[in-house]
Amino acid sequence: MVLAAGLGTRMRPLTEATAKPLLLLGGRSLLDHALDRLAAVGVSFAVVNAFWQADRVAAALAARRDPRVEVVREAALLDTGGGVRAVLDRLGGDPFFVVNGDAFWLDGPRPALARLVAAFDPAAVDGVLLVHRTCQVQADVGLGDFVLDPWGGLRRRREREVAPYLYAGVQLIAPALLADMPAGAFSMNRAWDRALAAGRLRAIVHDGLWFHLSTPPDLAEAEAVLHENRTGDTR
Repeated sequence: MVLAAGLGTRMRPLTEATAKPLLLLGGRSLLDHALDRLAAVGVSFAVVNAFWQADRVAAALAARRDPRVEVVREAALLDTGGGVRAVLDRLGGDPFFVVNGDAFWLDGPRPALARLVAAFDPAAVDGVLLVHRTCQVQADVGLGDFVLDPWGGLRRRREREVAPYLYAGVQLIAPALLADMPAGAFSMNRAWDRALAAGRLRAIVHDGLWFHLSTPPDLAEAEAVLHENRTGDTR
């Protein structure tokens, strides 16, 4: 699943007339980048939720065949957890990826999505998160999100603590993580906290480039880095 229903308020004015996942980076929309990553590891079907500019999101994906996409329009914003919970019946009974519609990354030696699959043990976890080192992000990411142990176990940042890792907007989860959550709007954090308490949430550290895309300057910085990466031109 790709989450594309947010309002993108911090990315205004770029999102005043379009959904944030439809913004271009390197000549392709952020949404297409996310779907390209999923296709590259063999995903053949994806659900994309939409709210703000939902018709434009649907039109942009109408011709997409790899993966095949179903756009689900939300009548009211359901937040990150509620949006996934609402379409569990479309996603089947196996673990599935959830990718933020504004997540953009460059893989390291192995695709990040493949690494999530390798780290997912259904007997031990209900979810594996991709995290990135806070110190490697130029944008303002606050005090970070998580602290990890050497085995991928994680805990939340404590009050006044600076955490070395932040959530990178990509996860692999089992339906059980959300299946008994109530319908309606709720944050994925609610499900994560329950899994953390049960010891059934893990993380892997991204080993490539990752971009925090919250504001127009963030997008411009990512465009410059991507251009330099492709051409070697630092101007």
